[in-house]
This record gives sequence, structure tokens and C-alpha cells, in this order.
Amino acid sequence: MRPNIPNLRQSSGDFDMFRRPPHDKKPVVLQVLPALVSGGVERGTIDVANALVQAGWDALVISAGGPMVHELTRVGARHIEHPLGSKNPMSWRQNFDWLVDVIHNENVDIVHARSRMPAWIAWRAARKNRVPFVTTFHGRFPDSNPLKKLYNSVMVRGDRVIAISHFIASEIERRFGTGSDKLRIIPRGVNTDLYDPDGVSAERMIKLSREWRLPDGVPVVVLPGRVTRWKGHEVLIEALTRLGDQPVHCIMVGSYDGKESYKAELEEKIAKAGLTASVMFTGPAKDLPCVYKVADVVVSASIDPEPFGRVMIEAQAMGRPIVATDHGGARESVLPGETGFLVKPNDPDALATGIRQALSLNADQRAALSAKAIAHAREHYMTRDMCLRTLSVYEEVLPKSPNAGR
Repeated sequence: MRPNIPNLRQSSGDFDMFRRPPHDKKPVVLQVLPALVSGGVERGTIDVANALVQAGWDALVISAGGPMVHELTRVGARHIEHPLGSKNPMSWRQNFDWLVDVIHNENVDIVHARSRMPAWIAWRAARKNRVPFVTTFHGRFPDSNPLKKLYNSVMVRGDRVIAISHFIASEIERRFGTGSDKLRIIPRGVNTDLYDPDGVSAERMIKLSREWRLPDGVPVVVLPGRVTRWKGHEVLIEALTRLGDQPVHCIMVGSYDGKESYKAELEEKIAKAGLTASVMFTGPAKDLPCVYKVADVVVSASIDPEPFGRVMIEAQAMGRPIVATDHGGARESVLPGETGFLVKPNDPDALATGIRQALSLNADQRAALSAKAIAHAREHYMTRDMCLRTLSVYEEVLPKSPNAGR
């Protein structure tokens, strides 16, 4: 099941196709999410808000705030700080009444929810105002019991339901019966102005290499991702012990806030394996494109299927070999043997084999893979394409808005 989406390609004036005549009301799109701290949900929210502003629409976001609010307002969007994602039942009625007033007072045309708790409030408030409701299914949201399935079901109650991959779309169809009349598949995008291998200077690479004290002549393996159990850090540590006489320096890049005890557990495993000198945790990276550029191999070792897997796309956009586990979104975004390697999930031996394959590429093979990976990312996973497709979904439901003609 693969619902059709428009094959819109990018050019400098792409968003002009959504611009309204000067005398028409600007459409107002409200996106709601828990906070603007970090992550793919937040990045997608800002990217779409930026596209709306470029199209001459009014982009409004409600969240509990966070460091990414500055990025949002810098692109010309408006932010209202409010904890719609609160799970305290005592606040639900108050949040609902408040949001009903916001939608009315701001003449909102479309409400777009990106997370379950604020989606419940937003869905009811949108219905109260007879405003179209759109959702984006960013994760798998397992149904461990009927109550959990009911909680998750709000994400398919939209007039349109956006899935971030064919994998997620199939999950939605299987679990909720949502059909192609409402379901739209819009893969996440990568900003190729930022993730451009030619845009990372030698000076930036030298600075980062010195900061991390990377040894000369030793291949660098990078695992970007939050330090959490399902991301497969343990599997990679085990795989490193199976590389034999192949020396590597491994960088674990990603936040471990709230996961300090798990990080300590991983460091103990690293020490027992005799890998302390060759494995390091850096925390979040300030210059992720440069991290990819210094990497010889990028790894996504997730034990559970990635709903999409931004790391796979970013690595390919930077022309780096990606070794990823063979499930979820990776099966869509990685071309085995052409742009990277897919290996059996939760299998250190298979992961070690994949890393060896990537490191064994000669100069010509590596150059060919790099060129193919960059072309693949730019052909199928551009941020601008993601935004074009999202705005086309808004156009589908906009005529249903009672505010559209005001």
C-alpha cells in the first residue's frame, strides 16, 4: 500500500505556487507539539513553518518552549508557549478551553498535531471550531493493551494522516485500518545546504579532530543517536570486539541526559572489552555535518525498527557509507551495496561484517558509493520536497476551513 503523493521538485520559487492573491486572507496553520528542545519532530515543525512563511502563509506553533524556539521565530513563524502536552488530567479541560479560544481568535484554518497528548486537546478544539485537523505519525507507538491503542488512535483521527515512511504507513493501515483516502506518505527531509560534503572546510575538520583527539591513520566509526537502549550502542560495542586486528576509533555522538546510568553501564562494558582508549561519548554535536565528514563509516545499530531514520539520510547526503540494521525505515532509504550496507538487527557479528565491508572499500569504490549516496539523498529526501508535500496536504483540507474565506 503506497498512496500517491505529488512528485514536486525543487526550484528557487517552489513555495510561490501556494501563495494567495494579495486581497485574500493569509491561511493560518497551527502546529502543536510538546516542546521545542531537539529531535526530528521539532526539526520538521520548524522546516514546515519556514515553508509556510515563504509561501506567504501565517505559521503559528504552540509548545512548552525550548532552545529551538529561537530558530522558529528566526524564520518568521510565531510561537505561543503553553504546555499542551501536559499529562496531568487536571489541566486538560483548561487547555481545551484555552486552545478553542486561540483557534478562534487567531482565525486558524488548519490544526496540525505532531504528538499524541497535545493531539487529543487539539483534535477536540479543532472539532469545536470546525477547523480541519491534520496529524503526523512520527513513531511506531506500540499498542501494548487496548487502552494504549485508544490513546494512540488520536493520531489517525485527522482529516489527513501523514506517515513519515512507507513502513509507518503500513503499520497505520494494519493497526487502524486507515486507507489511502486519508493517508499520505511524506518522508522526512535533509537540508542539503547544511549537509553538503563540499561545504565542510578542512579547518572545521581539523578543529573537531583535535578536540576529540582522533588518532592519525585510524578509521573513524560514528554512531549518531541518543544514548538509549534501543539505539543499539551495546551491539556496536560487541561488534567492535569482533573486528579482530582492524583498528578503529568509535565515536558515540548524542545526548545522554537522563540516561547517565545507562551510559555508565556502557562504559563498564567498554572497559571490560579493553576498548576504553578507542571509544568515546561526546554528547550532542554542535557541528553534525562535520562529524559525518570526519567519519569513515556511519552506523545505525537500532534494535527496534527506526520509523524513518534521519541518520541514514544525513550520512548519505554527506557521502559517507552507512551500515544500518535491516528493518523499518532503513529498508526504504538505504540501497544495499550502493549507498550503504544493511545487516541483521541485534547481531554483533553481522554488524562487524558490515563495518568491515565499508572499511574495505578501495578509493574508487568509496568514491562511487559516495556519489551514489549523495545523489540518492538529493533525489528522494530533500527538506524542500518534504515541505512541498506537506503544504500540498494543507491545500487538500483548506477548503473545509470556515476561516479560509475571511
